[in-house]
Amino acid sequence: MATPTSNTDFKEYCLRKLGKGVIEINVSNAQVDDRVDEAVNFYQDYHFDGTERVFYKKQVTQDDKDNKYITLPDNIIGAVNLFDIGDATSTNNLFNIRYQIALNDLYTLTSQSLVPYYMAFQHLELYEQILVGKQPIRYNRHRNQFHIDMDWEKVAVGEYLIVEAYQVIDPDTYTKMYGDYWLQRYATALIKIQWGENLKKFQGMQMPGGMIMDGMSIYNEGLRDKEQLEMEMRTSYSLPATDMIG
Repeated sequence: MATPTSNTDFKEYCLRKLGKGVIEINVSNAQVDDRVDEAVNFYQDYHFDGTERVFYKKQVTQDDKDNKYITLPDNIIGAVNLFDIGDATSTNNLFNIRYQIALNDLYTLTSQSLVPYYMAFQHLELYEQILVGKQPIRYNRHRNQFHIDMDWEKVAVGEYLIVEAYQVIDPDTYTKMYGDYWLQRYATALIKIQWGENLKKFQGMQMPGGMIMDGMSIYNEGLRDKEQLEMEMRTSYSLPATDMIG
């Protein structure tokens, strides 16, 4: 069977791993949908391939200025930075400080040292931090409101704000996610837990032919698989916290 490339194929793949076609899997279609959604959400939250870094461009409206925040799309799960607004040391023309340094102090890249140029720009950045500073930002993914604590008269209606953010990868758009080996195993484990949950209510019931229901074993096996896979996610597929890098 080819690698699943749609939500429907993915669900059928997970059910076949549990034995569909040979034995009856006692879960409803709605329960399978719920477990697959849970697996995808977990993958997007913790797997390094579940999100991507983007620079989101937002044109300022009068409502944004009145609210003092901009609204980000639902697929944004984290906003971490805002491109600087305003520049205390330069203007957007040929006579700004940056251009004059390059013109007068950096004659050629072959005979002049870049150290004074680099140090001068570090000095300019210090001025920026003192005179302008970084605009404080606040964001919560459940409200989609990117608050910028500043004087909103700095920006005019029609100007653009650039936000550094992280957005989730939609598997229905980028279907290669459904072929991820970890996601396939994790969704299968969640469906197995649901299967066991459904059957353990009839634990010990004898079926025609002498078979005895043992939903608890299926439930415990699925739970062990889930715990092992979540440990694997933390140790192998999740990016370390920022203060642990370096």
